[in-house]
Amino acid sequence: MNAPAPSGGPAAEEFERLLAGMPPRHTREQVAAEAGVSQELARRIWRALGFAQLADDAVAFTDADVDALRRVRAMLDGGVLDEAGVIRLARALGQTTARLAQWQAEILIGAVLPPEPAGTDLTALFDAAEGLLPDLQHVLVHVWRAQLAAAGARLLALPASAEGGEEPAHTRVTLAVGFADLVSFTRRARELDEHELADLVEGFESRASDIVAAHGARLVKTLGDEVLFTAPTPVQAARIALDLLDAGELRVGLAYGAVLPIMGDVFGTTVNLAARLTAIARPGTAVADAALAEGLEGEPGIEVRTIRRRPARGLGVVQPHVLRRSPA
Repeated sequence: MNAPAPSGGPAAEEFERLLAGMPPRHTREQVAAEAGVSQELARRIWRALGFAQLADDAVAFTDADVDALRRVRAMLDGGVLDEAGVIRLARALGQTTARLAQWQAEILIGAVLPPEPAGTDLTALFDAAEGLLPDLQHVLVHVWRAQLAAAGARLLALPASAEGGEEPAHTRVTLAVGFADLVSFTRRARELDEHELADLVEGFESRASDIVAAHGARLVKTLGDEVLFTAPTPVQAARIALDLLDAGELRVGLAYGAVLPIMGDVFGTTVNLAARLTAIARPGTAVADAALAEGLEGEPGIEVRTIRRRPARGLGVVQPHVLRRSPA
């Protein structure tokens, strides 16, 4: 569904019309009626997608919006999803694509326009966007389907945890969880200008993403100076941690156990423990909990050393283990 036209002047409106592909022709009431859904459901989907609330008489919806809502109606008629499920899917779509669109727009505009674009002829930008859009759309759908297949395969292959009893809405699964943290990020951020800071963060996230993907694991999210990843096994998580340490000035915390996946994120004591172990780790080291260390027993190329027990905020006293590459 299309976002309302931005308020950045004629150039921004023209760019929005170019990418939307169709002129707005309908009010919210009209688009809901033509699609056969209630105005309340249309309003809830609009909010879940992350778009601003519009006046009832605002002509802001296109024929493509009608078609999208008709498809939602077909999903509901199929009986697999109820309205709550549709709203959850809409929220997942809105939050994910909003970040994706922002990121891609920054790349495109940064590649085409000069650093100070005020007063610049935007013809080159519009031509580039119009030329790239069909290929971007095709690649987006292809990658989304491949990622959906991979995510489904991962979830179906994971053993469910016995913790917590029956959970009808969500199921706990057993995973290795890792946090990687840039050392001295606050100090370094003060010393760098905006472009240097952006290069530092983007470089860190790019390296982390490449390493995690290479080991068949998943980068859950990035938090500027920190990344959170999950891996099916302790061995995969440990090798990711050691490769991350080789790639930059980091510290890594790892834990293995039950986690609760919700909205693409992961929650639970295992996640909290991995975060606490990251705080315990010294620069250039990876620290794991006892469960993950146990899963590395006999693994060639990885050395596990037990260090003194430490207090971890909210979790009591924990037994950390430092991971290193074995001399061989």
